[in-house]
Amino acid sequence: LQTRARHTAMPANKKSKAAEVVSREYTVNIHKRIHGVGFKKRAPRAIAALRKFALDTMKTKDVRVDTELNKFLWSKGIRNVPYRVRVRLSRKRNEDEDATEKLYTLVQYVPAAKNGKGMQTAAVEDAE
Repeated sequence: LQTRARHTAMPANKKSKAAEVVSREYTVNIHKRIHGVGFKKRAPRAIAALRKFALDTMKTKDVRVDTELNKFLWSKGIRNVPYRVRVRLSRKRNEDEDATEKLYTLVQYVPAAKNGKGMQTAAVEDAE
């Protein structure tokens, strides 16, 4: 007979890691995320895949994609989306008082050699 450890609630004095304001740079392989998608849906699906990546990584439902990143993904047309992209995910506080979510994630394009191939995830210090 094997017993499993019971999950207990987080102590009141500890804050959730997902509640911190933080920025990190990631290299996202878009190629594997849009494999098998029809030509006329590739660029929109790439943006959806980036949104899902940001949601899974930063744990915020509100994900905002920067216009520079959108232009980069669409730069080769709807069919020929770049294989990978280097992005900065920034978890920020929502300034809008009546917003349902306290935090949102901003996804920004970071120019990199070979679009970030071989680069590791890096924490970024905010200049704010």
